[in-house]
Amino acid sequence: MGSEGQASTSSNAFSFISKGWREVKDSADADLQLMKHRANEFKNLATSFDRELENLFKFNSASSAGIRSSSASPPAEIDFVKKLQPKLSEFRRVYSSPGFSKKVLDKWSPRSRIRIDLSEIKNALVSEVENRDGVMEFNRGIRGTPLKFSEFWGEWKGEGKEEDEERQSNKDWEPIRALKTRLKEFEKREFLGGFKNSDFVEKFKSSLKSIYKEPEESKAVPPLDVTELLACLVRQSEPFLDQLGVKRNVCEKIVESLCSKHKNQVLHSHSSGESSVLDSENINDELDLRIASVIQSTGHSYDGGFWTDHAKHEPSDEKRHVAIVTTASLPWMTGTAVNPLFRAAYLAESAKQNVTLLVPWLCKSDQELVYPSNITFTSPEEQEIYIRNWLEERIGFKADFKISFYPGKFSKERRSILPAGDTSQFIPSKDADIAILEEPEHLNWYHHGKRWTDKFNHVVGVVHTNYLEYIKREKNGALQAFFVKHINNWVTRAYCDKVLRLSSATQDLPKSVICNVHGVNPKFLRIGEKVAAERELGQEAFSKGAYFLGKMVWAKGYRELIDLLAKHKSDLDGFKLDVYGNGEDANEVQSTAKSLDLNLNFLKGRDHADDSLHGYKVFINPSVSDVLCTATAEALAMGKFVICADHPSNEFFRSFPNCLTYETSEEFVSKVKEAMENEPQPLTPEQRYYLSWEAATQRFMEYSELDKVLNKDNNGAKSTMGSRKRIPKSASMPSLTGMVDGGLAFAHYCLTGNEFLRLCTGAIPGTRYYDKQHCKDLRLLPPQVENPIYGW
Repeated sequence: MGSEGQASTSSNAFSFISKGWREVKDSADADLQLMKHRANEFKNLATSFDRELENLFKFNSASSAGIRSSSASPPAEIDFVKKLQPKLSEFRRVYSSPGFSKKVLDKWSPRSRIRIDLSEIKNALVSEVENRDGVMEFNRGIRGTPLKFSEFWGEWKGEGKEEDEERQSNKDWEPIRALKTRLKEFEKREFLGGFKNSDFVEKFKSSLKSIYKEPEESKAVPPLDVTELLACLVRQSEPFLDQLGVKRNVCEKIVESLCSKHKNQVLHSHSSGESSVLDSENINDELDLRIASVIQSTGHSYDGGFWTDHAKHEPSDEKRHVAIVTTASLPWMTGTAVNPLFRAAYLAESAKQNVTLLVPWLCKSDQELVYPSNITFTSPEEQEIYIRNWLEERIGFKADFKISFYPGKFSKERRSILPAGDTSQFIPSKDADIAILEEPEHLNWYHHGKRWTDKFNHVVGVVHTNYLEYIKREKNGALQAFFVKHINNWVTRAYCDKVLRLSSATQDLPKSVICNVHGVNPKFLRIGEKVAAERELGQEAFSKGAYFLGKMVWAKGYRELIDLLAKHKSDLDGFKLDVYGNGEDANEVQSTAKSLDLNLNFLKGRDHADDSLHGYKVFINPSVSDVLCTATAEALAMGKFVICADHPSNEFFRSFPNCLTYETSEEFVSKVKEAMENEPQPLTPEQRYYLSWEAATQRFMEYSELDKVLNKDNNGAKSTMGSRKRIPKSASMPSLTGMVDGGLAFAHYCLTGNEFLRLCTGAIPGTRYYDKQHCKDLRLLPPQVENPIYGW
């Protein structure tokens, strides 16, 4: 059985070689380049073959010398090699010449056939066999039987098994077959016992096989069948089915059942004889790979696709990921642009978690409306460089965090930036761990996409703005404020796990706590230290009087300021106030002050850290619409007096001795006079730290429960066997709060999917998806590709 199997294997191998060469010749008209490559391979083989034969001749020479020394007659095999040597030398000279490949191709015509003349080798072999009465001993097993050369030749040609036409096409390769047979005889002969296991035979056989490799045929990836499409649809529909009461484990069982019916297709990368029981996670991974292979076979490529995300799904350092999403970006100097930027920098400074800051990208037309001093950017990369340079100049260290952009549009009516499309999709799933939503109500008014709490493990909202106070100042403000109040409750409850309010001036929202988690730019603290040092040396630190700085819109305190100064114009005789700001209401504010003949000096808006503002002693801020005025904290950090209203938004600053609050207009006058006549007290180290971003970050980690979330795994690992663990609720008994929150999220998703309802509630037309300009600027796929009609 062993000898028959060996002969069968050899026969199949040479039949495979013959078939491969025949197919190459038949396809020569269509693929000349492939023929050229194979001709080069054959040339290289000839060179290698020549080297091996030289080693063989040396071996035979040594053997002949040994035989002559023993006065024995040389065997017939050595004479055969001597006869074969000149023929092989001629073969080497012809087929290893540099122009061999070119000559072959030049002589190739559509109807011609390439033929390698090996007749001389064949004749040498045949004559050698005839000298030995046509008998060649071919050891097929332990006890081989003599085999006639003609029988052996016919066996390799496949006589009796193939048609005459196939034999005719294979006859060009008979010499090579005979040569292989002769070499097999060499390795079986006893006088070549050391040659049997030599590298020559093995290298020569592998070289022959390498010539006739069957060309790789492009295997088409079969399309997804119905069960696979259903499995994918069920898995994508898990949030929707969850709202209908179908639990996630049920969906996973459905997907597993559908995939198991066509396991051979889904698990196409495994061997056919391998069988294993896969859990739901492996089923999902294999389905992802299956979908990815189909998509990749179509030529579709996307950085956030299956194959790119799959390779880097688990970070090597096992860090947690924090994504900070905000509603504004530099160079717009507003609180929601500056404070989230500092939060990202100081959260990343600890190097305990990876941080991504997601900011809105505006098209050039909107940039011209929003950004000051006619600053515009042609690409997100250009704006990112501007943001990083601005930040590093102020914090004094290199912030290691990522900045990404999402499409946004500027609303002139609301004077704010609204997201276009699903903002959550711009955080990759592999980084969807912890989300910090700066102004969560603003981000989710028209959010039509994946629920934040479904995509992220923990979602924290930070409320910056008192929207109700702004809306009440508009026409029909009371009615609008009523609806906005309930919408804010709706979206924050549906999309957040925890909400932080900077002060009690904001709307009381579900799941919220009050804590100032904002700090002061380190540059202002350094200015305060410089002022304190000058005062200790007896130098005059403050050479100017009072000023006010803020965006020039009525709601930012300009109405209150003009009313106070107009009412007590005579009491504040000689008091001059410099006002810095730009804004939509600038002309109206200035004309009103001029008509009342108020002693106000209006100047162009500038950065609060500008050198021209260091010499002022008193900062006046009568605004009651702010949640927590950043300019007030900056003025205190620079060691100035601050005069502000006794309002919940200023509660954090009351503990500072330089903060002078008033309840009535008469107290305002007295506080102004007090501040102008006295010098502010220097800040203590504890007060400076209390204003810093280090302290603000520590408060944020504590009140948002982020420290517990980040350390949950470590605490779990440290728990002992004796500790009592909390028993989770059964999956079949969801909490009532979770059901209500899920229902609110689903209802909000349905309503925001209707364009008519979106327009009725004040949305910018066409912001359900981003537009073509956003696709061009951010290099995004069109919305109809990202969100196909069958997707949820």
